[in-house]
Amino acid sequence: MSARRVRIGIDTGGTFTDVVAVDEDTGEVATTKTPSTPADPADGFLTGVRKVLDQLGLDGSAVTAVSHGTTVATNQLLEGKLDRIGFITTEGYESVLEIARQSVPDGYGNSYFWVKPPRIVPADLVRTVRGRLDVSGAEVRPFSTEDAVAAARFFADAGITTVGVCFLHAYANDAHERAMLDVLRAEHPGAVVSISSQVLREYREYERSVTTLVDAAVKPKVGAYVTNIRRRLDEIAPDVPFYVMKSNGGVLSAAEVVHQPITTMLSGPAAGALGAALIAGTAGFDRVLTCDGGGTSTDVTVVIDGEPTLTTEGSVGDYPSKIPMIDVVTVGAGGGSIAWLSPEGTLKVGPRSAGADPGPICYDNGGTEPTVTDAHVVLGRIPPHLLGGEIPLSVDAARAGLERLGGELGMGVEQLATGILEISAWNQANALRQVTVARGLDVRDFTLTTFGGSGSLLACRLMDVLGLPRTLVPPNPGNVSAFGLLTVDVRNDYVQTMVSRHAELSPDAVADAFAALETQAAAALDEEGFARDQQRMQRTADLRYVGQAFEVRVPVADGALDAAALDAVATAFHAAHSQLYGYDFATDPRQAVEWVNLRVSGIGPIRRPDIVEPKGREGGLDRSVTGTRQVFFDDWVEAPLHWRPDLAPGDVITGPAIVEEFGSTVPVHPGFTATVDRFGNLLLTKESA
Repeated sequence: MSARRVRIGIDTGGTFTDVVAVDEDTGEVATTKTPSTPADPADGFLTGVRKVLDQLGLDGSAVTAVSHGTTVATNQLLEGKLDRIGFITTEGYESVLEIARQSVPDGYGNSYFWVKPPRIVPADLVRTVRGRLDVSGAEVRPFSTEDAVAAARFFADAGITTVGVCFLHAYANDAHERAMLDVLRAEHPGAVVSISSQVLREYREYERSVTTLVDAAVKPKVGAYVTNIRRRLDEIAPDVPFYVMKSNGGVLSAAEVVHQPITTMLSGPAAGALGAALIAGTAGFDRVLTCDGGGTSTDVTVVIDGEPTLTTEGSVGDYPSKIPMIDVVTVGAGGGSIAWLSPEGTLKVGPRSAGADPGPICYDNGGTEPTVTDAHVVLGRIPPHLLGGEIPLSVDAARAGLERLGGELGMGVEQLATGILEISAWNQANALRQVTVARGLDVRDFTLTTFGGSGSLLACRLMDVLGLPRTLVPPNPGNVSAFGLLTVDVRNDYVQTMVSRHAELSPDAVADAFAALETQAAAALDEEGFARDQQRMQRTADLRYVGQAFEVRVPVADGALDAAALDAVATAFHAAHSQLYGYDFATDPRQAVEWVNLRVSGIGPIRRPDIVEPKGREGGLDRSVTGTRQVFFDDWVEAPLHWRPDLAPGDVITGPAIVEEFGSTVPVHPGFTATVDRFGNLLLTKESA
C-alpha cells in the first residue's frame, strides 16, 4: 500500500493498551488507545496494532519493528497465580527460603503482628544435593549424581514441571549447576528449569535463590504469551522484529525474552520513565520526577542528567529480585483505585482496584465500589466519557455510588469526592518523597513530569503538597510509555561477584573478569544482529566500606584497568557514598574500601524518534475553547474547556480551566497557569511562584 516505514510501541496496562507509531522517515507520530483484555492480553495488543495502522492508512508491510511493554510476569506474581515449583539446593541449605532475612516491614513496631508471607516454594518441595564449592569456586566436595537423579525423579513423579536450582557459590563456578541441569533434562525432560548461574551470577544466597525461582515461576506463562503474540503478529506483519521491554531500561528480542522472563518484571514502568526522560530532557530539564498514573497504580522514579536511576535491590510483591531495574516505586493510586471504609471508620483509597473489568462505577459495567475516576467525573474534573467519546461515563451512577459511601461516613458527595482525591494525591506524594527525600535528594529541585491516563489529574495538588516549581505534561500523556518503547536500545546486563579489599585487588584479575563479561555481552548482541562496531559496553562496579552490608554502584571508565584506574573508581565511590549518606571515609586510612561485584551492560543502539516541534496556529486562545463545564475545586465554577490539539506554542491558560485531549485530561486549578512550550508540552506553574 505504501513505501512508508513505521515502528510501533505497545504498552499493555491494567485498563488500557496504549499504542504509538512513528514514521521512520518523516518523524510523524500517530497514537491511539484501546481497552485492555485481561482474559487474553494478546487480543488488546493485536487490536492496537490494527487500529494504529488503519489510522495511518497502512498495512503490515509498512511495519519495521514492534516493541512491547507487558505486565504479564508482574501480575502473575502480584496475584499469586503461581504453579507449584520445585527447588534444588546444596545439602544443608534446605531452609534458606524459610530463614530468609531478618528484616521486618515497617520497623520493629510491626514485629509483634507481622507474619512472614508464604514461601515461594514450600518445604516439602525442596530437595538437596551433596556437593560443595567454596567462595572462590573451588570444589570442596564432589557433585553427587545419585542425589541429583533422585531429586529429578521426585519432581517428575510428583508432577512438578517447574524447577529452580541454586547451589552455594555457583556464581563463582557453575559446574555443579550445569551438571544438575543435564540430569534434569535426562530424567525430567518436560520440566521448565532455571539455574542461578544463568539468572543471577551474584552472591547472597537467599536473594539469588528467590530470583531464580521467580524466573522459573513466570517462564511458562511469559513464554506462552510472547509465543502467542509472535504467531498472531505474523498474521499482520510477517517476520517483523518483535522486542519486549526489560526492567533495566533496554529491550530484548521476544525469542530471547522467553529464556530471561524475569527481566520483564517492570517492563511498562521502565518504558514510561525512559520516554518521559527523553521528552523532559528535550524540553531542557535534566532533574526530573516521573509520575506515571494508570488505572491500577502510579509509578514514580527519578531522572538525573537524562538517565533514570537503576537499582538491584528491587522486589515484586513479596519476592526480592536482584536483577538490574529502573528504580521505580509503585503505589496503589490509579484511576481505578477503590475508596472504602476501614474497620476503624476512616476513608481509605486503594490499593485494591476495579481494573478494566468491571471498572469504576461510572463505566456502568457492573462496578459497585466508588473509585478515584468516579470522584473525578462527579467533580467535573474529567468529561463524561473517555477516549474522545468511545467509552461513555455515567455521572449519575458515580454520584449514586459516592452517596452510598458518603452516607456511611456522614459526608456529602462533593466533600467525599474531594477527600478521595486528596488521599490519592498524598499517596502519590509519599511515593515521590520515597524516591527523593529518602535518598537524600531535595524534591523541590526537580521538575515533575506526569503522564499516563490519570497521571496529570492531580498535578496541581502534588505541586502544592511537595513545593514543586513546575510540572511538565507531554502531548498525548497517556501514550508516553508506548512512546518510550521506541526510545530504548537493546540491552543485556552481566554480573560477576569478586569480593576483595581495594588494597589487595589485582588489576589484571579485574581486567580479566570484565573481559569475560564483555565477551558474553558481545555474543548476545551478535545474536541480536548488531555488528561489533555498533556495540557499546558500559562497565560499573559495586563497592562498599568493609563491614557494610550494602554496596554503592559507580562507573568504571573505558580503557586499560591499571592501578590508577582502580583508584579512580574508589575515589568515585567515596563521592557517591557522601552524596547518598552524607559522609565518607575518604581520608580515614583505617576504613578500607571493598569491591563486591563487577558489572557490564552490553548495548545495541536503536534509532530514537525525533521529537518534532508542532506548527503554530492562527488566532488567539479562543481557537481551542470547545465550551464550558461546571467543575468543583473549592466550590463549583464554570470552567472553560480547551481542546489540546488546537493549542499552539506560546498559549497561556489561566485556571480554573480544563485541558482535554483524546487520552487524558489536565485540570488547571485556580491560581495555576498552563503554558504551551515550543514542543507542545504543557508547563504548569503556580501564579505566585
